This record gives sequence, structure tokens and C-alpha cells, in this order.
Amino acid sequence: MAYTTINKISDFFNALLLSGNGSDNRVISGVGFQPDFTWLKKRNSTGYHFLVDAVRGAPKTVFSNGTEAEVIQVNGLTAFNSDGFAVGSNSTINGNSDTFVSWNWLGANGTASNTDGTITSTVSANTTSGFSIVSYTGNATTGATIGHGLGVTPDVIIAKSRVSADSWGFFHSTFSSQQYMFLNSTSAVASASSVWNALPSSSVFTVGDNASVNDSGNMIAYCFAEKKGFSKFGSYTGNGNADGTFVYTGFKPAFVMVKQTNTTRYWSIFDNKRDGFNPTNRPLFPNASDQESDSVNYYHDILSNGFKWRTNATVMNESGGSYIYMAFAESPFVTGASAIPTTAR
Repeated sequence: MAYTTINKISDFFNALLLSGNGSDNRVISGVGFQPDFTWLKKRNSTGYHFLVDAVRGAPKTVFSNGTEAEVIQVNGLTAFNSDGFAVGSNSTINGNSDTFVSWNWLGANGTASNTDGTITSTVSANTTSGFSIVSYTGNATTGATIGHGLGVTPDVIIAKSRVSADSWGFFHSTFSSQQYMFLNSTSAVASASSVWNALPSSSVFTVGDNASVNDSGNMIAYCFAEKKGFSKFGSYTGNGNADGTFVYTGFKPAFVMVKQTNTTRYWSIFDNKRDGFNPTNRPLFPNASDQESDSVNYYHDILSNGFKWRTNATVMNESGGSYIYMAFAESPFVTGASAIPTTAR
């Protein structure tokens, strides 16, 4: 049996490095496909995280490190094209001589109406890679359901009100019913029926009346389902040692996002492009506008079958700390993967 059904992983997710030039109408190529969701961040100085998708349409932008409502960023990411996207002169994503990273996901390159839930949604779903973008009009009613179009139960859901200044609702498959976190916050996991009212199913996710997931007005959600050899969504326990925890993913990661769940801590994103060698140590922080870090405190190795911390830094490897992660592949591990270590799942 094939290890993964995805023949070329970079056709579905790819990280791309950019150097800004400050010009308008700049075409960025090299993604390898027409993205439906692009997340952009300046590396060398502070700046907001720009998140743009093809369902809402460029240049409509939301920011993971804040609660702001969607803005029409006319000189931001202005269009998607067959091999990337176009940007304007906004210094946060195209400042002259600045450095940037973009993380790009393929949806369906189109949308469909979904009536599986009590609220009709507009969905761009890629069932091969397990990713969908879901637009819906919230009704602030507990128990409302929204169709996600994946055909399998999502492992991660990230939702945001487009019309109000509200937090980003975050669900992870390691959470129990009604547990939640906020992507824009350092807070630990919490529980409330007003956010995720029930666990998601293969067709819908269920929300409460909290504006982070069900505001009265336009909402957007990004849903991810695990696909063997391409994506992994799990948890691990830190060991507080410089010879840190190894986390088995079953592939060489291209993107890893980590958050400690049992205490207040930053979110962190690592990828395979910004260092390009081990140990890598350049996190960006989804909940903050901070520039890219370059510290031995964040050392880790990207391996053929997972990632391993080379630090006892609390943000990713506190002794006894509980962590969640989401990871996407550069290439699958196909040469006889061993059993998953007990420190990760």
C-alpha cells in the first residue's frame, strides 16, 4: 500500500522566501501552484501576519496576531495567480530590502455551496490534502453547525470573525469536547460550550455563540484533516532537556506550528526554508508581530521522519509540559518507519 496518496507534496503546500522591493503590482512566482490560502510574515523586523484566501478574495486580509476585523488591504496581497500571488507596496509584506516568508496551501481553486450544516457555507475543499476554507454567516446561536467539505473529521479548525474585533477560535483533535484555544493569544487551553459546542464530525463543525467562531455576520474558517505522509496533528510531552523530545510525524516536515496547552506560552512556527539546515532556530510567532528570532534557545532538528528539540526552552520543551502541533510535509518517510515513540502521538 502506498505510504501517501499525494504524489508531489509541494503541489499542495509550499513555503516560499521573498525579498521585498517596495513596488506596486509585483508578481510573486515559485509557489508551484495557485494558492487558495497564503500566510505572509515579515522576518527581519516587526510586522503583522497577513492571511489572505481566495474564498474571501484578495485583498481582504485578516491578521493572526490581532483581533482586528477583516480589512481591504489595497496595497497588500492583491491577487492569486497560477504560480503564486501579487503584492502591492505595503511595507509589512513587500518593504524594500526586507525579508519575508509565505506559507501557501492549495484548496479547490474554486468554491461550492455546502448545506450540510444548519448554516449554509461556501467552501473551497481539497479532499486529497485534507484542507478546506469555509466562509459562513454566523448567527450567534449555540449549537449551529457548519459544513466543512472535507468528507472526514477535521483535526484542526481555525476560525475568525470578519466583521468584529474578536479572537481566533482554535480547535485541535487532541482537545476534549468544548475545549478551545485562541490563535492570537498566549493563553492555555480552556473549556466553554460557547466556543466549540461539540466535537466536529466528518461533515460539520459545531459552534457556540462566542464571536470568535459564530459572530453575527461574516466568518472564515480554515479546516485541516490529517493525511498520512502529508500532514500530522498531534501532541507531545516536553522533557526539559537539551537532548529534547523527538516527535514522530512520518515525514520530513516543511512547516511546524507548536503551542504549549497547560500554561501561558507563545505559539511558534518553524519551516524548512528559512534556515535550510540543522539545527534550525528561527521561529515566528503567530500571536505576535515580533520579528524572526535567531536564538540557540530554539534549536531543533528537522528529520526525515519528524522533528527533535535541541533545547530546554519552555516555549517548546518544558519538563512535563503538554504541547500540541500541526505539521506539513516536505517529503514522506518511506523507508520502513518505526513505531511512533511514546512521547508523541
